[in-house]
Parts: sequence; structure tokens; C-alpha cells
Amino acid sequence: MDKKLANPELTMGPILFHWPEEKWRDFYFRIADEAPVDTVFIGETVCAKRAAFTEPYYDDVAQRLIRSGKKVIFSTLGEVTVKVDRCCVESLCSMENVLVEANDTSSLWVLSGKPHTAGPLLNVYNEETLTHLSKNGALRFCLPPELPRDSISQLCEVARKRKVLIEVQVYGRIPLALSARCYHARAHGRTKDSCQFVCGNDLDGMELKTLSGKPFLCINGIETMSYSCLNLVQEVQDLKKMGVGALRLSPHNHDMVGVSRLFSNVIAGNMGAAEAILKLSEISGFSFSNGFYHKKEGFRWVTSGKKAA
Repeated sequence: MDKKLANPELTMGPILFHWPEEKWRDFYFRIADEAPVDTVFIGETVCAKRAAFTEPYYDDVAQRLIRSGKKVIFSTLGEVTVKVDRCCVESLCSMENVLVEANDTSSLWVLSGKPHTAGPLLNVYNEETLTHLSKNGALRFCLPPELPRDSISQLCEVARKRKVLIEVQVYGRIPLALSARCYHARAHGRTKDSCQFVCGNDLDGMELKTLSGKPFLCINGIETMSYSCLNLVQEVQDLKKMGVGALRLSPHNHDMVGVSRLFSNVIAGNMGAAEAILKLSEISGFSFSNGFYHKKEGFRWVTSGKKAA
């Protein structure tokens, strides 16, 4: 059987938003029990201050996932600016017998020579970067979601030679940038140090509108995200053919078990992309985009065989 036609695994990325700790825990418990995903990422990637709420549940969540037959990978912060951030990353990377996803280069010196994975915030844009990181222990790479199809295909070729896995985000709002300032706090007249965790008011992020009132971005603490939801369900078979080994769903405050089942059916060829898109729209209520994949502006939606909308 041609390895390029093997079904990619389905993964659930880390929760990017600040959810109440019990909601965070119960989300992963349900994913463990009901979602047809192979690998689950847990950990705080945006703000180290949030980690204190969820870290007490790491062991219970990880064990529940493992008992359900799922692989667990711990994700690190995407930006390290102060000592507390560095300590958070170093503590996670120093854990024994766990696989860690690096999202910031500051974690690479701790992980160097140890098996680990490269997250989408590491900016692996070219073959040389992938080759260098794989030589230092990276086993799989979740590529930046702004990469177009041609770049993904080229990196898949290199990954085959290096015997590492390529992962692509196929669902969820796209992280676009990180800042030293907290936009969420500023929007509510607070400083980053006295934010009072106001980001917890927006479970899918805070919509940012233009002066004319049109939503175009989303704010999640220090993170700027797309307003539209990336949806590559109609590109699943193309990704499968080029050899992408894993497809990542980014969690949101709607039925992610339902989302995972739809993607699983499309991967297996049991459902067409058009039907899946309609059902995903019903579940999420989001507007969808896939422009980056097709070399268009990221917010665009390109239907197969048609020009960008």
C-alpha cells in the first residue's frame, strides 16, 4: 500500500483560551471518552498566569486520555518574556517520560537531543529549518497555518527523507501574532499584571471590529487570532495524498466531539466535504476561511474549483 495514501491521524490541539478549570478538565475528559482522535495536546501556550488554574488537573487529564488509548503531548508557551514564563517552560521540558511540543525557541535548549515535537508557533517555513530541528530531536512538526499548499508539499518531501511527521491545522481560529502586551487587559482598562483574568469572559476570544463595525480579528490575551475559523475539510484528501501525517483540530467552545467525528468521516472517505462543511457550520456558527492554503488572503474562502470569495 502506498504510504502517501495512508490515513493521517486526527489530533486535538491545546486549548488556547482561558476556560474555567473544571470546564477545561471536563472538555478533555469528554475528548478522552468520545472523540475519534489519536493524539491530544494539553498545556498553556498563551499566558503563564493561566497555567496555575489548569496544572493541578494535568495528571488526571493525561491519565484519562491514556486509558482511552490516546497519545498525550504537553505544549509549551508560545512567547517567553519574563522569568515566570521561563520557569514554566523549563519545568515542563524537564518532565520525565513525557513528550513535549516546543512553541518557542527558548525551550529548544532544554529539549535539545531529547525526542520532542515542534509546534505551529516555531515558524518552520523551509526545508533547512525542518532539517536542523529534526537533527536536534524533533520527531513531528505542526506547520504554521499560514503556509500555502506548495510549501506544505515541499516540507512533506523533506519530512519523508528525515523520517519525521508533518502535522497541519485543519480547524479553528488561527493564531497570527503574540505580543508582550495583553490586549484583553488593555481593552478593559487594565494592565497585564492586574488583568484579573478578564480573558476568561470570552471563551472563544474577543472579537475585534473595524471602525465601520465589521469583525476582522479576534483577541485572546496577548494573542491576535483570525476572526474566521480555518476549515480545511475540503482539502483533507489533498493533504492525505501529499503525505501529511496528522490533522489538528484547535478546540473551541462548541461541540468538538461532533467536529472530530465529521473530520474523521471525511478522512476515512465516508462523508463528502460539502456535507461536512454544512454540518460544521451548524455546530460552530463560525464563518470559515482557507485562503492561506490557496495562496490568497487568509480570511478568504475558496471553494474547490472556484475563485476566492
